[in-house]
Amino acid sequence: MLATLAKQPDDLRADVQIISVGAAGALTAPDAAAEIARHLGDATRVDLAVTSDVVTAHAGALDGEPGTVLVAGTGAVACGIDRRGRLRRTDGVGIWLGDDGSGRWIGQRGLSAALRAADGRGGTTSLVQAAIAELGPLADLPTRIGSSPTPERVLASFAPAVLDAAEAGDAIALAIRDAAAAALAVTARAAAPDGDSPVAVLGGLTGHAGFAAALATALAERNLRSTTPRGDALDGAVLIGSRPRLPHEKQVTRVRSAFPR
Repeated sequence: MLATLAKQPDDLRADVQIISVGAAGALTAPDAAAEIARHLGDATRVDLAVTSDVVTAHAGALDGEPGTVLVAGTGAVACGIDRRGRLRRTDGVGIWLGDDGSGRWIGQRGLSAALRAADGRGGTTSLVQAAIAELGPLADLPTRIGSSPTPERVLASFAPAVLDAAEAGDAIALAIRDAAAAALAVTARAAAPDGDSPVAVLGGLTGHAGFAAALATALAERNLRSTTPRGDALDGAVLIGSRPRLPHEKQVTRVRSAFPR
């Protein structure tokens, strides 16, 4: 960040009033977030606002309002913030312990279904041929996934094929899709503030129309009101930097510059 700022013209840097940062891990390591803010403040001589990237994504998606953001991509996590600034985060615990309903979750179950169908343990499914087309011989799958430095990405790469098979009417793929949507809705419900608050859904899975519709239905079944995201994490960082009275403020570390402008 300092290198990026240093590359800007002097007159532009002179006009910078505040730097707003969304840093991964800031929620679980607030002392580190405060250290980042102090260090950047000393180096740039401007005011600093440091929070988590989850919080900036929330502020951007809901335009600074209370509510819930559900991220459904390779992983899955939900973040709810109420009007008093209280934050609740659910799931997002990774490949081994959670990320229920995520792209990894869908792809893994799709590949498992293909392997079961191929050796006679499961029902017939088009996922067998889809898996071979996408990832090669089924016999090689355990080694390919087990030896990958990022197995969650390999597994998630098969999620679009599962969702396409569900759209085409494959019963096993359809069951996986609906179970994923239900799991994500549970994650969102657990994070949501009380009352009628919106849920904005982000992440790669939202790009699949059939899955987006299934997820909207699952959210409605749990009395959650889905809404279109209004902005992204950069928009959220701008809001947090410029509007210190947002509900998100409890999650923000601010450092005022000791150098008068």
